[in-house]
Amino acid sequence: MDPYGLRRVVSPPGALPQRAEVLDPTLPLGEDELAIAVEALQVDAASFRQLEGAVGGDPARLAAEVLRIVRARGKLHNPVTGSGGMLVGRVSAVGAAHPAAANVRPGDRIATLVSLTLTPLRLDRIRAVHPELDRVECDGEAILFATGLWSLLPDDLPEPVALAALDVCGAPALVARHLRPGLRVLVLGAGKSGALVAVQARESVGATGGVVIADRSEEALAAVHALGATDAALRVDVTDPLAVLAAAEAAGGRFDLVVSCSTATGAELPAILAVKDRGTVIFFSMATSFTAAALGAEGVGKDATLLVGNGYVPGHARLALDLLRRHPPLRSLFEARAARFAGVPHP
Repeated sequence: MDPYGLRRVVSPPGALPQRAEVLDPTLPLGEDELAIAVEALQVDAASFRQLEGAVGGDPARLAAEVLRIVRARGKLHNPVTGSGGMLVGRVSAVGAAHPAAANVRPGDRIATLVSLTLTPLRLDRIRAVHPELDRVECDGEAILFATGLWSLLPDDLPEPVALAALDVCGAPALVARHLRPGLRVLVLGAGKSGALVAVQARESVGATGGVVIADRSEEALAAVHALGATDAALRVDVTDPLAVLAAAEAAGGRFDLVVSCSTATGAELPAILAVKDRGTVIFFSMATSFTAAALGAEGVGKDATLLVGNGYVPGHARLALDLLRRHPPLRSLFEARAARFAGVPHP
């Protein structure tokens, strides 16, 4: 038994798969492994933006760079951001000793809920790149270890909508754990994780609490504010510490909880300045720098709890999908964003 996939580590010896430089996706399926015929990669936003910038926004060059990384490393592990994403595909084989052997069968469509940075992956070709969805359609095979999390794709939600929610499902789940009625919450970033967090925050803090969303995009702000979960929408550059602090003060003062969902670099100190002393900041972006957060808090004398969302909270997939089911405006927002970018030309 090899629940952590150590036998697939090529280098350096003794590393766990996520820290490894190279994995071997070609070994025969282990008795406690699951094989997936890959249909698409949902690249994490920070990684996709970095790759897109590096190739000048050219989808064909981006596809080539993804293929290069995967062929060199045996996984999609962006060497610049250190992040990966998730994938969707059909189960092709299940080892007899895999924990899901009794619950999943070949042909089932699933999404992985563990990072592509630790998922052995072989890509045969890339069929399409959808930049605004951070999505790469492809053919290949991936391996899920016994400890790897996954979710069956639901029948009642469109695939792009379900994937978008599952990609960030740890965010609203962890926020729910740290909230109670009456608290005030600031969400930095009005993307998909920001929208889910805002709706969950409203459920958690109730009518006596407050939820504020901030982003520099007027369009994204308006879309999330229209969900009815937020009390105010602040148009501000969430990487500008003094601008965020001024906006927070104007919105009623510093917050009990600040949740950073921004994919931009440099959002650590703005989040820290906007939180109360003894408050909590949760960082969900893969662009977050531990050094910038820790030294930034020290430098401004802020006594706050700084948490890094690790992407896993028990029940996180169901919670995120149920938010879409319970809140038709939220589901409509996810559907509209997916539909807006359907049919992006193939490279």
